[in-house]
Amino acid sequence: MTSQVSSPAEQADAALVGEQRHTGDGGQGKEVRRLDRVIIRFAGDSGDGMQLTGDRFTSETASFGNDLSTLPNFPAEIRAPAGTLPGVSSFQLHFADHDILTPGDAPNVLVAMNPAALKANLADVPRGAEIIINTDEFTKRPMAKVGYATSPLEDGSLEAYNVHPVPLTTLTIEALKEFGLSRKEAERSKNMFALGLLSWMYHRPTEGTEKFLRSKFAKKPQIAEANVTAFRAGWNFGETTEDFAVSYEVAPATKAFPTGTYRNISGNLALSYGLVAAGRQAELPVYLGSYPITPASDILHELSKHKNFGVRTFQAEDEIAGIGAALGAAFGGSLAVTTTSGPGVALKSETIGLAVSLELPLLIVDIQRGGPSTGLPTKTEQADLLQAMYGRNGEAPVPIVAPRTPADCFDAALEATRIALTYRTPVFLLSDGYLANGSEPWRIPEVAELPDLRVQFATAPNHQLADGTEAFWPYKRDERTLARPWAVPGTPGLEHRIGGIEKQDGTGNISYDPANHDFMVRTRQAKIDGIDVPDIEVDDPADESGAGADTLVLGWGSTYGPITAAVRRVRGSGERIAQAHLRHLNPFPRNLGAVLKRYDKVVVPEMNLGQLATLLRAKYLVDARSHTQVSGMPFKAEQLAEVFKEAIND
Repeated sequence: MTSQVSSPAEQADAALVGEQRHTGDGGQGKEVRRLDRVIIRFAGDSGDGMQLTGDRFTSETASFGNDLSTLPNFPAEIRAPAGTLPGVSSFQLHFADHDILTPGDAPNVLVAMNPAALKANLADVPRGAEIIINTDEFTKRPMAKVGYATSPLEDGSLEAYNVHPVPLTTLTIEALKEFGLSRKEAERSKNMFALGLLSWMYHRPTEGTEKFLRSKFAKKPQIAEANVTAFRAGWNFGETTEDFAVSYEVAPATKAFPTGTYRNISGNLALSYGLVAAGRQAELPVYLGSYPITPASDILHELSKHKNFGVRTFQAEDEIAGIGAALGAAFGGSLAVTTTSGPGVALKSETIGLAVSLELPLLIVDIQRGGPSTGLPTKTEQADLLQAMYGRNGEAPVPIVAPRTPADCFDAALEATRIALTYRTPVFLLSDGYLANGSEPWRIPEVAELPDLRVQFATAPNHQLADGTEAFWPYKRDERTLARPWAVPGTPGLEHRIGGIEKQDGTGNISYDPANHDFMVRTRQAKIDGIDVPDIEVDDPADESGAGADTLVLGWGSTYGPITAAVRRVRGSGERIAQAHLRHLNPFPRNLGAVLKRYDKVVVPEMNLGQLATLLRAKYLVDARSHTQVSGMPFKAEQLAEVFKEAIND
């Protein structure tokens, strides 16, 4: 699962290229074609195991050393109606021998397990692409469910594609006859047959998948061996059938990354590991108070496995109880975290305001999804930015940090922790469903590379009264950070009040004084405004005369991959364009205003209706041009490239 690679190379997100050769090594003389990249989409019913199939293909691809990016796409229902369009689940994987940034705009290969999968995905498949179809499912009733009056395998509607009809179900059942399984039990392994076939087509390793299957079904050895047999049967079918005359090689991405040890990682897993690492670097116990919600639940599941690292997880009865427990843990001296998605943030907002008033460190991890209300639980969106910025009563400023890739979720968790602990404040960490479920290679950092996040608790009185008496003032601030002291309950002599009513400056006593309230509101805002964040970096390659671009593309969060891929395409066509990406959204980097004023045109792509653009216009008085999408799916690079070209030439 790990590989060693050398220094990075900036390469275009190019089209398929290939050199051909013939081999007799395991391929019975079949042609082997070398490609620089491939996009595969597995699609089927939500009970067909497409996510597992994609995960296994991804894991083997990562172990082989390719760069990769994935896009799982599945229904919100636990079990959507079988054979229907709403029940289609898909997994797209883009892998290459060079640096890539997105799961790809369109699949080169579609594996369709039934008519619904074909119909739901065909519009995304370009002419000339390969489609592998499970012909056993193309009977009258399944086709009628999705509106096929005639079979697309026979009516000529697929003539533009290279179609491979494969009776996956029949072949799987035949391969598993010796196991004595029922037809229904045997059919469940057809995804492993498909995985074996694709593994042969693209020369993927097989040992890891066989080991995984035996481990996953360790308590059911017969089922484990049946799945391994189906997997091998798919591989053997690819070798022996005349319908697949060509297999493909995609070399490892040996020049895509800095030297190091890599593993494949999803955004939620990287974020979980980041929280564990943050607790160790802060030398604090980690406490997660959470309520399950898609797509954040994976973090609760993962952190519950790491009690040995001082992590305690509490699955509360609701969202409000989850953050209430987390805030109590923060008061008690833990690195406190609560995880949720947009609807949960709405429920937690009062307690977030209480955390602002108490000035305690608390991480609010929001894995954004489509809204409003329940919305699209399994689809992605970036529409919680204004909720994170302003979604509380009163003036209650909260810092906001947003990761840009699945692997970057690890570093973003450390950065959010740094801000929370240093400035004694709740912090929003805004990820989203695209990052949470997507995956990419991640260089495992050395412990020495991680930041020192240790904090000093208050241990003694910090103020001398007029009569010379030593006292503890819970709101006496650090002159540099404006952070108040963090006093663990039970420390002798440091007793102090907490609560949501306004505090008197210094003493923390209840105060209704107008001047004091004005001072405290402005001080809390000044603390957030004064947070030390890095300047934003601009990628603006100058031309031969030394002149830069006139147009800047500014993004935040998960739009980084599609934006960067689109910028590469625009530059590849000879146009000049600059790019910058925000990690810190509150406060903004101090040089952001100056950067924006350097460009005649600023384009802001967002998966919302223009929330960042609204903030930029209000704060910097720039004519930020929004390009928005709220389809529940990430941007496509080609789509953004056209938008950027139009902006340049406008």
